[in-house]
Amino acid sequence: MTEPQLAPPRRYAPYDRAGGFDRSLGHPARRDLPFFAARLRELDAAEAFPTDAVARLDELGLPAYYVPARHGGALDSYEDLLQLVRVVARRDLTVAIAHTKTYLGAVSTWVGGTAEQGGELGARVASGAVVSWGLTERAHGSDLLSGELTATPVEGGGYRLDGEKWLINNATRSDLVCVLARTSPAGGTRGYSLLLADKSCIGQGSYTCLPAARTHGIRGADISGIAFDGAVVPASALIGEEGEGIETVLRSLQITRTICAALSLGAGDRALRIATGFGLEHRLYGKRLIDLPQAHRALTEAYADLLAMEAVTLVASRGVHTLTEEMSVSSAAVKYLVPTTADELISAMGQFLGARSFLSEEFAHGTFAKLERDHRIVGIFDGNTLVNLNALINQFAALARGYRAGRTDAEGLAAAATLDVRTPAFDPARLLLTSRTGNSVAASLPQSLVELRELAGEGEASESLLTVAEQLLRISDTTHEEMAAHRPSPRDVPAAAFDLAHRYTLCSAAAACLQVWLRNRTTVAADTTATAALWRDGLWVEAALTRLAERLTPGTLPEDGADGSAVLDRLMPPLVDQYESGQMFSLLPFPLAEASGSAAQEAS
Repeated sequence: MTEPQLAPPRRYAPYDRAGGFDRSLGHPARRDLPFFAARLRELDAAEAFPTDAVARLDELGLPAYYVPARHGGALDSYEDLLQLVRVVARRDLTVAIAHTKTYLGAVSTWVGGTAEQGGELGARVASGAVVSWGLTERAHGSDLLSGELTATPVEGGGYRLDGEKWLINNATRSDLVCVLARTSPAGGTRGYSLLLADKSCIGQGSYTCLPAARTHGIRGADISGIAFDGAVVPASALIGEEGEGIETVLRSLQITRTICAALSLGAGDRALRIATGFGLEHRLYGKRLIDLPQAHRALTEAYADLLAMEAVTLVASRGVHTLTEEMSVSSAAVKYLVPTTADELISAMGQFLGARSFLSEEFAHGTFAKLERDHRIVGIFDGNTLVNLNALINQFAALARGYRAGRTDAEGLAAAATLDVRTPAFDPARLLLTSRTGNSVAASLPQSLVELRELAGEGEASESLLTVAEQLLRISDTTHEEMAAHRPSPRDVPAAAFDLAHRYTLCSAAAACLQVWLRNRTTVAADTTATAALWRDGLWVEAALTRLAERLTPGTLPEDGADGSAVLDRLMPPLVDQYESGQMFSLLPFPLAEASGSAAQEAS
């Protein structure tokens, strides 16, 4: 397979690759293709698995991107995987979640397995084998240290599995299940191990697939379980060493939590796309809905939020390679903030659509109602909201020290934020359970303000951008001071600490947005595409920072007389342009299947 070359930002290779993949799926309006919205809605209503759509992803080779290149696959960059998942998610979250679960099931092998294990599993995944990840249990949920499923050594080598895993995606449809099992009766952090159970090699009657659970969203997905009763797996099924299961899971989650952001970005794009189309077509009081001030503002606020979350996710996905040792922080922050923001965006677009958002057939083939239900599950995947905030709370002291010292991995941060710099190969051995140095992204904010003040003095950045950035710096300083004063408690973590962690994610997001703009502004703004208008005069970053500041100071007047309404109003032309030209709502050109021709032509 040809090694991918990273293009300049205006032709960003991961976006070109993912956009080409989207176009290969065909125009969404084509009734004869498996991704036609009405067809997927009918399957959802029947709680039927989207077999044809999943098969189409297999035919187009998506499973190869779940396998690292060192194990024979196509995964060189996590940017590629994230953007591919994003384009699938914008079409249908059930399909995206059902298909990408194989990556989640296999990631523990990529992180903790041997080269031989990686090669064997890689070949199977690339050929279409489905892998699930058996972590949770009915009585214990995300409390992995209370798991009761056991793996007992047997004479002659191997392990006997006994117990049940529940609410497992693809537990029934999978060919292999990566199981977290108790290998020490005492349990504890070193009492669990990971084993990759191949269903085809387990004796008949030694495992039973549990009935699928009925769910509010992703109704067609295989959310079921599996029960083992004396199922014997070979010694080679053990991933890593005995007792390393919890550590390997926690390290693996740092990647999967980052990838989950793709689901939210795709869902956010779809929600905003439906609302924008409605706003352009629907008339009220003799005007297009989109031209009414309140409706206009609802769309541009959602657009600004989506661009901000895209910037945050870009830095995080590239940071998997360049800031690997800090992923325990960045992955938790991204997994909390991006799905939470997308939930708010989808809700706001539902209010924009009014009664139509509740229609299951008559409006947009029922896509919006399904999307709203489906996305609610994303915040629960790979550690729910509280789990991810708590992961940040546990690192407050190190994060505060790093911020106060201005401690950043300058080279790694620059590589994460500069989009025409190729990222190095990912080394899973660099993943740490906690960051020893803090978070380079959040700690970069003070220095970013130094750069921004210089640019403003030279007339290359607006005073309004500088004003909102300085407001965010003051908030960030205060937030880190309060984090430094926090006294950790293993039990009964106070509610104030969770609010503080929430504020921290917003401050970190502001720092990420500034880094992306500062490192790429001249290259992209010099382009002739309409997307470049987002970069000139710092338009998108000022809008994104304005929205983040509003979230950090809800219900208060802007500081220094700053008014975010003007910058948000300026977002409408690029928003409409990206909609009408069939582009992803994005900071960079990202042509989709809709750009290849009209719906009528494609459907004929």
